[in-house]
Amino acid sequence: MHKAAMTATEDRTARTRMPMPGATACTGAAIACALLMGHAPIAAAQPKDAAGGWPDRPIRLIVPFAPGGSTDAAARIIGLKVTDLWGQQILIDNRPGATGIIGSEMVAKANPDGYTALFGTIGSHSVNVSLFKLSYDPLKDFEPVTMTAAVGNVLVVNSKSPVKSVKDLIALARQKPGEPTFASSGIGGAPHLTGEFFALQTGTKLTHVPYKGGGPAMADLVSGNVTMSFASMTSALPFIKDGRLRPLAVSSRTRSGQLPDVPTMIEAGLPNFEVRDWQGIFLPRGTPRPIVDKLANGVISVLRQPDTVERFTAQGMDIIASSPDEFRKAIASEIVRWAKVVKEANIQAQ
Repeated sequence: MHKAAMTATEDRTARTRMPMPGATACTGAAIACALLMGHAPIAAAQPKDAAGGWPDRPIRLIVPFAPGGSTDAAARIIGLKVTDLWGQQILIDNRPGATGIIGSEMVAKANPDGYTALFGTIGSHSVNVSLFKLSYDPLKDFEPVTMTAAVGNVLVVNSKSPVKSVKDLIALARQKPGEPTFASSGIGGAPHLTGEFFALQTGTKLTHVPYKGGGPAMADLVSGNVTMSFASMTSALPFIKDGRLRPLAVSSRTRSGQLPDVPTMIEAGLPNFEVRDWQGIFLPRGTPRPIVDKLANGVISVLRQPDTVERFTAQGMDIIASSPDEFRKAIASEIVRWAKVVKEANIQAQ
């Protein structure tokens, strides 16, 4: 019986160890599945984002103005910050000429792959369309990314001028129509448009003197060759701080942190006077929306860093950091606004 019992036990053990019908195939399939699925956790841990891995090489950011101005300075600050963020270099490419048209046209015609962008301004995207016959449409041929910042204009006169207030300036302009001159960085730029807007709002006549940039305009004002300028805050601040220029008012809705004692144009008696010289980033039309959104999110994140805010504020610029859709709506509104000013002031491209 003992031998029989052992035989029965061994028989049950052997049957237990034998594979069920089809078990070998299932085991093989399971191994194969395991081998295939072994890669899944790696792919899940390192997925490509919606932008398809963009950027994987340097991005060229075209600035359609000469180096040294507020637009160039802002572009370089952002470029360095985004380079640090993504580990891909942002190459600043200055392409000045034709009030921003040359650089803007280059980007409008660029490959919409996210590797060529434009650092545009109020002039290049809201004013030029009313002054020139363009080969591109400022709205239809670009993908707005974000309005980065806005810099207020400041009405300045030579520190030796007898004009001490906006009221004094208006009185002078009414007494001597056309005699007061105002310097600007060029036709169609914010300093020019602000001056023309001032003349319309006050019912005065001023003579515009355009220069090839804010630097030369400030130099002539400091030398006493022109009466005033509705200058970029960035261009004017150094001369205000060293006492060579006298600020009368700022064009922004609220006072500037850099010039807290200087009134706004609204406070000076012009209730509808607000002008902001904005800057922003654009991509060519047709750039995939995930790339537009990724660039917007990246730029906005660096704009909100405390040291970025500090550097922009030191140059008189206020951070905006708008979404792409907000930016598009703002441009459309600005185009309508400045088209009216260009028409009413009879501004002609020269």
